[in-house]
Amino acid sequence: MLLTYAPKENIFPTFLLVLTALSLLVNRCASLSAVQPKSKKTLSKSGVKNIVVVEGVRIPFLQSGTSYADLMPHDLARAALQGLLNRTSVPKDVVDYIVYGTVIQEVKTSNVAREAALGAGFSDKTPAHTVTMACISSNQAMTTGIGLIAAGQCDVVVAGGVELMSDVPIRHSRKMRKTMLTLNRAKTVGQKLALISKIRPDYFAPELPAVAEFSTSETMGHSADRLAAAFAISRVEQDEYALRSHTLAKKAQEEGLLLDVVPFKVPGKDTVTKDNGIRPSSLEQMSKLKPAFVKPYGTVTAANSSFLVRPHSVSQQSESDSQE
Repeated sequence: MLLTYAPKENIFPTFLLVLTALSLLVNRCASLSAVQPKSKKTLSKSGVKNIVVVEGVRIPFLQSGTSYADLMPHDLARAALQGLLNRTSVPKDVVDYIVYGTVIQEVKTSNVAREAALGAGFSDKTPAHTVTMACISSNQAMTTGIGLIAAGQCDVVVAGGVELMSDVPIRHSRKMRKTMLTLNRAKTVGQKLALISKIRPDYFAPELPAVAEFSTSETMGHSADRLAAAFAISRVEQDEYALRSHTLAKKAQEEGLLLDVVPFKVPGKDTVTKDNGIRPSSLEQMSKLKPAFVKPYGTVTAANSSFLVRPHSVSQQSESDSQE
């Protein structure tokens, strides 16, 4: 998403990207997108920078375990970055900062924003950092970028998010990790053999990443069920809303209205051009599904919940003065 500071004469359209967004905040780029004449009272205030969205793109959202399964997060983030730059024609050297949000860190690319930026051809002099704040990590990245512009520290900031649920880190057990680290410090063959002799079969049991939140042991599905009960939202209402969402998404896809999507050529595979998780059903079919989280009395099911997705999108933001 491209956010820009808008002059009092003009304001750029704002884009809201669901799930994640990558934003480019710009202050000094000229003519990055067409402006629209103001028809209502401006939201700008005296002495306060008016930061607006200029453009937003994303690569298709795919279900976990499909065409993106063999890639790494920075591959997807890089593709979204390149898609934004191609659409806006923003020179890389005007970007002052890049910030990404992600939930599950890939240890090989712990600062995924930096790796994606370098892969997209940005200078190694362009700073980049990654933030995490559970499922609103990309939102935090965007607000961080806005803050950098508002504070006058940057003119152009790229902010967004990426997630890859097909290759989450699976660790050795804590006992095995401790033994391996100690083994690495052993100086003699005897010490190493003594440590190896202590290894037991249960040491090899892997530790799968927890979907539940650490402090509460609650998943998003459990939270959704609890909130639905608190606000008296029935199962039927949830199913109707989910069906409406998928139906409208399918209609928008067929009519070519999802203009934020940029094609992505997966190495060794075909080019991905559209989301693969849009699946309109029927209320009759949806009603047959059992609760997925709070059993047997919950109301959240696989049909009215979001699927595990690999979202990767990019947006550009800026001060409006930079558009002149």
